[in-house]
Amino acid sequence: MIAGALLAVGGIVLMLLTMARVRERRDATGGDVAVAGAISFVVLAILVALVLLVLPAVVAWAAVVVVGVTVTVMMLAS
Repeated sequence: MIAGALLAVGGIVLMLLTMARVRERRDATGGDVAVAGAISFVVLAILVALVLLVLPAVVAWAAVVVVGVTVTVMMLAS
């Protein structure tokens, strides 16, 4: 349960960072940014559902660590 909540929070931040990167890098339209956000949201929702319902604890916490490291690196790189 805690792993799912942490993954959701980190995933939301990662989703917002992804949308910002799409907007900045390609001079994308609002539609492109919305598509990137929708794809990120669906992937995040599936991953959170898998963590809460299917995956063993070790794999769930590994996913939380990967998302946390990714968010940290993207925040430091921007």
